Amino acid sequence: MFDELLTANTTYAEGFTLEGIPPVAARGFALVTCMDSRIEPLTMLGLHPGDAKILRNAGARVTPDVIRSLVLATRFLDVREIAVMQHTNCALADETDGGVRSRLAAEGTRGVEGWEFLAMPDPDAALATDVALLRSCPQLPEEVVVEGWRYDVATGRILRVVPA
Repeated sequence: MFDELLTANTTYAEGFTLEGIPPVAARGFALVTCMDSRIEPLTMLGLHPGDAKILRNAGARVTPDVIRSLVLATRFLDVREIAVMQHTNCALADETDGGVRSRLAAEGTRGVEGWEFLAMPDPDAALATDVALLRSCPQLPEEVVVEGWRYDVATGRILRVVPA
């Protein structure tokens, strides 16, 4: 697989057109979303390379690293609006950290007993909590606007769950 990917990159590099795009977010937008492969952030929002900062992790959760990245994006890269976008049919939705640990143990995974997986027994509550965490972060500029969205993987539509 690695060889196939690197071969594809050679073809990509031959037609590379993104040189010269500035490092700032041209549209002033950052999206925190899940690593789920059904999510195509730029395409689904009508954005292009250079328009936004995209941060992805399991469950689209606001973690210390997401906060660190957003502080840098808002302070140095012109981000003024942030959406936290979770999605339907997420493996962490309607689940607990204990349930995730049990599933991992059943597959033979060891050494994760103390890990926080940030499972979401109540996805809407988790999204509201993550938005509140960003809104109350003193390191983010006061004028930054944060919303919470839910992407429907069956229809491609986005619902505002926590409006600005």
